[in-house]
Amino acid sequence: MIWAAIFIVILCFAGVLLFGAPYLPTLKTQQQEALKLLDLKPGQTLLELGCGDGRVLLAAAKKGIYGVGYELNPMLYIVAKVLTWHQRSLVKIHFGNFWVKKWPQANGIYVFLLQKYMQKLDKKIIQENCKNIKLVSYAFTVPGKRPLKEKKGMFLYTY
Repeated sequence: MIWAAIFIVILCFAGVLLFGAPYLPTLKTQQQEALKLLDLKPGQTLLELGCGDGRVLLAAAKKGIYGVGYELNPMLYIVAKVLTWHQRSLVKIHFGNFWVKKWPQANGIYVFLLQKYMQKLDKKIIQENCKNIKLVSYAFTVPGKRPLKEKKGMFLYTY
């Protein structure tokens, strides 16, 4: 029984590597830096692709910013729903693969994806017809695009 539980946990956390990045929580200073770079105003919308435990969306909600997150790991999805429950009027967490979902209108996107997925992300942003949108990527760059700003490992792009 314990081995089955261990296998399920490993599957939940390792399986997402096939679609984006491992779970690494965004630290408070990094959350604030990402939000500063995005420069979203109250009432605007942040889209977080692979939202993990929802920390970035929660930080955005505290500034009056709407947040929409997608999470593929069922355990993290539940954690994110619980942690953001008191901000549910501003934060929506969706379970699923953001690569195959239709994205809502947003003013900014935050991601922490592995480098090998950044080209695919660039194409998905264009495919989703995201116009006048800012992207902040933590740690990894979009191939062929020059970031407008780089600060503390965060890269800002506009589309």
